[in-house]
Amino acid sequence: MAAREAGGVVLGKSADKLFSLSGLFAVYKPKGPTSAGVLNLLKERLLAEAGVQTNGNKRNQVLKMGHGGTLDSAAAGVLVVGIGKGTKMLRTMLAGSKKYTAIGLLGKATDTLDATGKVTEEKPYDQITKGDLENVLQKFTGDIMQVPPLYSALKKDGERLSTLMKRGEAVEAKPARPVRVYSLSLQQFQPPLFTLDVECGGGFYVRSLVSDIGKELSTCATMQELTRTKHGPFTLEEHALYEDKWTIDEIARSLEHCTSLLPGEPSHKKLKTEHAAETAVSCEDK
Repeated sequence: MAAREAGGVVLGKSADKLFSLSGLFAVYKPKGPTSAGVLNLLKERLLAEAGVQTNGNKRNQVLKMGHGGTLDSAAAGVLVVGIGKGTKMLRTMLAGSKKYTAIGLLGKATDTLDATGKVTEEKPYDQITKGDLENVLQKFTGDIMQVPPLYSALKKDGERLSTLMKRGEAVEAKPARPVRVYSLSLQQFQPPLFTLDVECGGGFYVRSLVSDIGKELSTCATMQELTRTKHGPFTLEEHALYEDKWTIDEIARSLEHCTSLLPGEPSHKKLKTEHAAETAVSCEDK
């Protein structure tokens, strides 16, 4: 029962309940913080409610939690969290499909492929029609090849490419790799802005998709906003706990509710690309 002790003090019922929690649930990650930052805040809230005193990173030894499918700090939406034995299920979850709503901006390109980067190129876009955009989307549906962004969580010699880029080091683009797009549709077109709904497999970067769409239209484009609306069976509308629900009781209820989701998704969603294992640590904003 060592996990239920802190500083030699035996903890109460809240701590007993917290340390007995096991499984997968989802939280809402707002735009701004990193996925790791959201997870650490969640841990701190739960441990504080349970009356567990922690010092720095020792909380990781006290409460076993992890998240799957990292969302970039500029993105929002569903973040799947594993607690207890649920942490071992995260890698399997990452092989499932994800849904996103993305807002793209025509006529501008940035070094990060999103609104956080520096503008690297500007091109006219007035000639592009809604029909042009819808026709182009067909080329990005199904099994396609995609070059990941330079600013990403993918690693070179053990370090994230984004970290190397920020240090000003020369970074070569990773080779194009196979990714899967289950569905892609245009929801709104108000030039220069366009809104897409995307359902994709693991390892897919929506930033790269928006950039590639711009190039295909003989202009350029960058992603302005990104929201993950579904990850595996977990949806933003039904399952994601907002910060005011980050309590031991609410998470216990969510774990119970989500248990029925885990046995399976539709069989076509279980198809894994050859890099599916890599997504456990590298799928960033998508």
